[in-house]
Amino acid sequence: MASPINAVLCALVGAALWTALGCAIARHLLPRVLALGAAPVIGWAVFSAACLPILNLIGFSALAVIGLAALGLVLAGISLRWPPAPSGPPTDLNPWWLAAAAVAAAILALLPALALLPKYSEAGVHLAAPIFDHSKIAIIDAMTRQGLPPINPVFGEDDAAGSAGHLVYYYLWHFSAAALALPLHVRGWEADIGLTWFTAFASVTLMMALAVWLSRRAGAALLVVALAASASLREALSVFAGNYELDPFLRRPNGFAGWLFQSTWVPQHLIAASGAIASMLLLVHYAQRPKVGYVLTLALVVAASFESSAFVGGVTFAIAALASAPLLLSAIETKRRVNAVAGLALAGALALGIAAPFIHDQFALVAARGSAGAIGIHPFEVLGEMFPQPLRRILDLPAYWLILLPLEFPASFIAGAIALVAILGTRASIPERAAAKLLGVLAAAGLLISWLLVSRLGDNNDLALRAILPAAMILIAFAAAGALAASRRRLRAAIAAFAIGGVVLSMPDTAAMIYADWRGNAATDEAAFAQAPQLWAAVRRHAPAGARVANNPLFLRDLTPWPANMSWALLADRSSCFAGRELAIPFAALSPERRAAINDQFIRVFASQAMPGDVGEFATKYGCDIVVVVPQDGAWANDPFAASTDYRLVESRDDRWRIYVRAN
Repeated sequence: MASPINAVLCALVGAALWTALGCAIARHLLPRVLALGAAPVIGWAVFSAACLPILNLIGFSALAVIGLAALGLVLAGISLRWPPAPSGPPTDLNPWWLAAAAVAAAILALLPALALLPKYSEAGVHLAAPIFDHSKIAIIDAMTRQGLPPINPVFGEDDAAGSAGHLVYYYLWHFSAAALALPLHVRGWEADIGLTWFTAFASVTLMMALAVWLSRRAGAALLVVALAASASLREALSVFAGNYELDPFLRRPNGFAGWLFQSTWVPQHLIAASGAIASMLLLVHYAQRPKVGYVLTLALVVAASFESSAFVGGVTFAIAALASAPLLLSAIETKRRVNAVAGLALAGALALGIAAPFIHDQFALVAARGSAGAIGIHPFEVLGEMFPQPLRRILDLPAYWLILLPLEFPASFIAGAIALVAILGTRASIPERAAAKLLGVLAAAGLLISWLLVSRLGDNNDLALRAILPAAMILIAFAAAGALAASRRRLRAAIAAFAIGGVVLSMPDTAAMIYADWRGNAATDEAAFAQAPQLWAAVRRHAPAGARVANNPLFLRDLTPWPANMSWALLADRSSCFAGRELAIPFAALSPERRAAINDQFIRVFASQAMPGDVGEFATKYGCDIVVVVPQDGAWANDPFAASTDYRLVESRDDRWRIYVRAN
């Protein structure tokens, strides 16, 4: 099981390295307060995006990672000899306030990290629901075990996307976790927890810096923490409604949520949203002082955002960048415009070049799945079955703005929107006004994409669920700034009332979320899960690093609300030949029909309902080098592998497991 001590080690090492690198870079590009707050995001993005292609060439090893980190720190030390960027208007940077804000950010970031730890009870070990989306820990283990480019740990058959076992996914966030795990000799699960903490911490410090820069009040940083910790009004409304249910009126929650929820479930998308915001801030200051440092940094940050989330760093940022181009050009002096545009073109070309393998893979994934279109137009579904279908689709359009956004972002949507408009209407200095414009475009892009567009590559509309993240972060920062520094007293009072009122009313949902993540979900399989490390240790004794394992995709299925192969994903440290439908959706370039057929085949074999040829296909078609059968499988009593000539038994532990190796 994951060790909290090792997770803390990963978090501290990552935070120290990336913050130091980020400070060395950002101090030359951004005002002091923005440089401090954006440093973790910029440092992570520049280091990760630059190191990935290098390590692809020279090999992914602990020594190579340490060497690149040392080189980065040396360059960071050299940069300290150069003067920093102009600080701009004076800002309240009381060191005690800054220290308190940093501690508050670190504590808040513990909440998503703690949700991912194993939960121990007298019955065994269980998990919290967010661990489901962290089944991608298998990618981290695959990279530390087999290097780069990463193999697909979930499915190994040749497919239309390329060679056997090729990973088609935006995996940069997971690569950076592997870059921590490899030299520190920790598990992928532990590195994932540590990096989740760092991602939450980095995103909060970025919002803090933006709020302090806009308001010139250090107190705005602490208000950001309160706003980020807010959740939905659903719990409070359920309490006030008494016996009445929200379900017939509204659709059930589906992951469209604020910072606290998404930082726990999808940190890779959160770091991409942070990178998108940092990119906009770099663009604002590039317009004032065009120089090469912005071009290189911007290229790496934009590439890192896309390589962590095609939905946020790709679709959302691309649309926002195109929409904000006229505003950006108007902010550049006429005599500098040609050179500045050339620099932006170079930054875009570099970003595309760095991210080219990921872009190619995403197009290959769409083609392999045979989708009519990866993205379509479909308004976000808000209302429930109380409304007839034709009317519901029409009413969903205004309900998104009038009901869903105030419901899910009660502390920041209205307050942040008012503050954003207020800053645009004041005579703020040029960088602040320009930043408000570009960040407003990015927020609007996220809100509109979530409102009208849908992704068709999986069961969920992940585009809508994740595109909202940049808007959520921007509105939090503007709400915190506006509550303290809006131009008129009544305006400040209104913003503060909406912000603080939203925080208070969302406290029941915040408390319920934290409690559920801390307590976890009791499971009938938790006793078996407590013994799973021994099972997978036995498998590794017979499975070389490159071997692929077959086990029941439904093994310990009740550990999460959805039937995912979590025992394998968290503990196996070996690739699977097919890890199950839920894990194949994001990773395997398969059409829905083909994915369902393979899933049914694996389930029936382990349920002892194998058809002629099924076991043989495990060996010849899917490349299953190892097969694991356990008492929870129907195949335990009527074992199809025992009579097969394709496999031979190498270990049998009474009432625990049987391990078969492919007969060559």
